[in-house]
Amino acid sequence: MPAWALACACRSTQLFSRRIRLSTPSTTQKLSAEALGTFILVFGGCGTAVLAGEHVGFIGVALAFGLTVIAGAYAFGHISGGHFNPAVTVGLASARRFSWSEVPGYAIAQVVGATIAAAVLYVVASGKDGFTLDNGFASNGYADRSPDGYSLLAVLVVEAVLTAVFLYVILGASAKAAVPGFAGLAIGLSLTLIHLVSIPVSNTSVNPARSLGVAWFAGGDALTQVWAFILAPVVGAAVAGFTHHFIGGRED
Repeated sequence: MPAWALACACRSTQLFSRRIRLSTPSTTQKLSAEALGTFILVFGGCGTAVLAGEHVGFIGVALAFGLTVIAGAYAFGHISGGHFNPAVTVGLASARRFSWSEVPGYAIAQVVGATIAAAVLYVVASGKDGFTLDNGFASNGYADRSPDGYSLLAVLVVEAVLTAVFLYVILGASAKAAVPGFAGLAIGLSLTLIHLVSIPVSNTSVNPARSLGVAWFAGGDALTQVWAFILAPVVGAAVAGFTHHFIGGRED
């Protein structure tokens, strides 16, 4: 092979290798994307509930959560997969779409992002005269802390079932056979629907990081009850992950 051809071949190989390296995010980049995406989700969704809930109502809050997921998915999905939710991460791992070894790191990053978002939201909300945490600070709850007084059993069922539904949508929309480019939109719209159903029941979690982030600041009964909003979504997501292949087939 002529020297010039060999040089060109080597240069092409180097460029190709560099392109591969650039297109494979590092662990730090993935975790940063998860933290930032979860920040946007909690600040946008819970922020709408806390700052504008009386103006936009349940429908507006439901749309806010859906829109933040759409925005986050298209902004960071190519970096980390756009989970923004420990239950989603567990569900994807259960479906063999994600490595179990990465689950703890993702979950920690998501909780950190949610907590920072809640802290910023608290600073903003407390700047208004008459602000109080008595209204729950967009936290989740059951019994007397449920918006419409639903029981613990009702809350556990709705959170587990709707999280499972959410995972089925995610798994289907992100499958190799799905129409490309529309996963974020389908996932965001499904989260909007989930909120329309369950805001009156539990103030809608389906996301342990979202629940923990605001519960730290709401304190009291919000922290006492937050276990339900960790357990039920994780169980629902895991069930969906383990069973999705019966509906859509398992991807290799």
